[in-house]
Amino acid sequence: MLSKSHEFIRNSNINRREFLKITGMLGAGVATSSLLVPLAEAVKFDKNLYKVSRSLPRMGTMVSITVLDGSKDRGEEAISAAFNEIERLVKIMSRFDTTTPLYQLNSEGFLNESPPELSYLLNKSKHYHSLSNGSFDITIKPILDFITQSSKKDHNLSDSEEKKIKDLLRLVDSTFIHTSGKHVAFKKDGVQITLDGIAKGYIVDRATKKISDAGIKHALINAGGDISAIGGKEDSKPWKIAIEDPLKGKNYPSVVSIKNGSIATSGNYEVFFDKKKVLHHIINPKTGLSPLINASVSIQAPTTMEADALSTAVFLLDPNSGIKLINSIPSCKSLIVTKNQIKIKSNSWQNSKI
Repeated sequence: MLSKSHEFIRNSNINRREFLKITGMLGAGVATSSLLVPLAEAVKFDKNLYKVSRSLPRMGTMVSITVLDGSKDRGEEAISAAFNEIERLVKIMSRFDTTTPLYQLNSEGFLNESPPELSYLLNKSKHYHSLSNGSFDITIKPILDFITQSSKKDHNLSDSEEKKIKDLLRLVDSTFIHTSGKHVAFKKDGVQITLDGIAKGYIVDRATKKISDAGIKHALINAGGDISAIGGKEDSKPWKIAIEDPLKGKNYPSVVSIKNGSIATSGNYEVFFDKKKVLHHIINPKTGLSPLINASVSIQAPTTMEADALSTAVFLLDPNSGIKLINSIPSCKSLIVTKNQIKIKSNSWQNSKI
């Protein structure tokens, strides 16, 4: 299981062409699962509000924050506080940085003094593992690493590679994670975890809180499709969010309205590891391979962490099971786009007009 179209918290070198593509989409006035806000901007939005925006490469993607407030200085300070919080949490949860507690946990198999944020996410990850009947599983890292290191786009998996993946499945089960207070330990040698499917959403929530604590009433954070909204764009106008077209055109499957909530999308349309494009970055913890039924799953939820984790979990389920899961959670909504471009909505999903 790996959430979204990128790896969480890998250092990202975004070239000029990619940056212009990311920042050149604001004209439509709709936020999509690509990022829209210019690198730095502070302009008068109306007679009462300034719009202050900043975009920085963080967590393996471009993170954009837009604040609407009567004070330009307060908006800028709130955005700075949010990015500082992102940096602080990345230094705890990156699986690539050798200095982080998560890296130490994966290397040693235990932590005696786990930071509270890491312990919280581990327990939440175990909760979503149970809720999704094992579809959401952060112990997928050994298989993810093997596929990433061994795969080449000019060939398909060999028999020996497929056998290796099956062998690694013995290490994949979130029940192997033991947590007790500040102590964390793996019950089996070789178990390792990735928080790619939940940490980015959690970090966005923490950044959102920093902005809210500063007294900001209108804000939007977009971290590569993990989106959190404070209030609306104005008092009576919600933020409009367009769901990414899995075919990478402009035929958006849905446009939704958000005030004080979050949305996240998981899709299979960015990263493939084999020539036939059947092995992508989202891995089924029960098979070690990628599910082929769904093209994208979008979840609306009260928190970005919940939307992040559930979008990954539902992507790994068949559409009927996925919708059934979301319909059982009154606070959440879901839109599934299948491989054949069939749209399946949960009971409470509603489209908005642009």
